[in-house]
Amino acid sequence: MVRIDKEKCIGCGSCAAVCPAVFKMNEEIFKAEVIDIEATEPCVKEAIELCPTQAISGDE
Repeated sequence: MVRIDKEKCIGCGSCAAVCPAVFKMNEEIFKAEVIDIEATEPCVKEAIELCPTQAISGDE
């Protein structure tokens, strides 16, 4: 299950850039959102690694 900690998210957009099938930016709150919590795409791992605040977590 893919999750984003909204408190940690700074809205940099790196997750949505590398994995748009799983993440999108919410322009109203300037934070990322998960659009597929059951995603298993390899890009999820990349998004987790790229997140500067470590706001993304997922089952490995």
